[in-house]
Amino acid sequence: MNDFQFYAPTRIIFGRGTERQVGTLTADCACKKVLLHYGSGSVKKTGLLDRIKASLEEARVPYVELGGVVPNPRLSLVREGIALCKREGVDFLLAVGGGSVIDSAKAIGYGCANDFDVWDIFEKKRQPTACLPIGVVLTIAAAGSEMSNSAVITNEDGWKKRGSNSDTCRPRFAIMNPELTMSLPPYQTRCGCADILMHTMERYFTNGGNMDITDSIAEALMRSVVRNALILERNPADYDARAEIMWASSLSHNDLTGCGNGGNDFATHRLEHELGGMFDVAHGAGLAALWGTWARYVYKDCLPRFKKFARAVWQVADDGTDEDIALKGIEATEAFFRQIQMPTNMRELGIAPTDAQIAELARKCAITTGDNLGSAKVLHEADMRAIYEAAR
Repeated sequence: MNDFQFYAPTRIIFGRGTERQVGTLTADCACKKVLLHYGSGSVKKTGLLDRIKASLEEARVPYVELGGVVPNPRLSLVREGIALCKREGVDFLLAVGGGSVIDSAKAIGYGCANDFDVWDIFEKKRQPTACLPIGVVLTIAAAGSEMSNSAVITNEDGWKKRGSNSDTCRPRFAIMNPELTMSLPPYQTRCGCADILMHTMERYFTNGGNMDITDSIAEALMRSVVRNALILERNPADYDARAEIMWASSLSHNDLTGCGNGGNDFATHRLEHELGGMFDVAHGAGLAALWGTWARYVYKDCLPRFKKFARAVWQVADDGTDEDIALKGIEATEAFFRQIQMPTNMRELGIAPTDAQIAELARKCAITTGDNLGSAKVLHEADMRAIYEAAR
């Protein structure tokens, strides 16, 4: 095992009706004015936004609003939010939504608390020294941004999708009511389950040392996501399955499943970031479309981990060679994606990149990662291009 640090300061308020506590929780943060940040009309249609406003008003917490966050959240709205917060004297951000809304709020928080252009953070030119405090009312179980130190933003100028990591952006609290996810379209639930699995697998498939208890947590989390995702295929209103998936979302990306591991991989994520930037695809679906191809490209360089994954998560029989067992685990993962109607290649994702676009995707990914990506197998631009080509 490797030395590690673990930091998870977010207070979790989990259960039915917990969104009604948001006014008290926000007031306890001693803020003067809140930016209420959200996405499309769903929070309005379900009455959630009205309940949150009522709770803030009851607690006498002033607020201003900024909606309009879209999947793969845009830098232009972040800039609009920064200007609004500075103009209105906002000192606390309340994100109502899923990962896109939370990431947008984090970027706004960076832009308000640092005296340089926020995009410099995502281009890795500058490191944030602070972030406005953030609270979350979670409506989508997927990204895990409610407990993570990460944020991903898309710049429409060049359609660059870039991520940043800093403990300064970890939310102060996250309200998690599984009932709020029941109004989601099935596709969003499925994409969320794929993303949760991937956050765990990105930390699991590493070279350089692992910790048995961390592996056990990760394997149990992955088994639980698979089991409950299939329950939700049959019964989308199953509260317990929604609760399991929602909690798994947080645990998959708060770094718990990476403790003691020899570094993270996150190659599939970085490859998908370029795909999402160019084609604006749903993040979880993009990950599912690339993962199997990535896995077949790297598994021989990380064979013990792939064998362990196949045995522990998919209960693949210990018959045949290590390679046979590893490949059966990859096949089982892809079969699961198909069960929940997720794509396993770009064609199923609904895109058909040209050779020129494939070359551009690989070039951008290589530039962003310093032409050195991954832990299961270190990838360079030629490797990235080969994975994109094989995933078509």
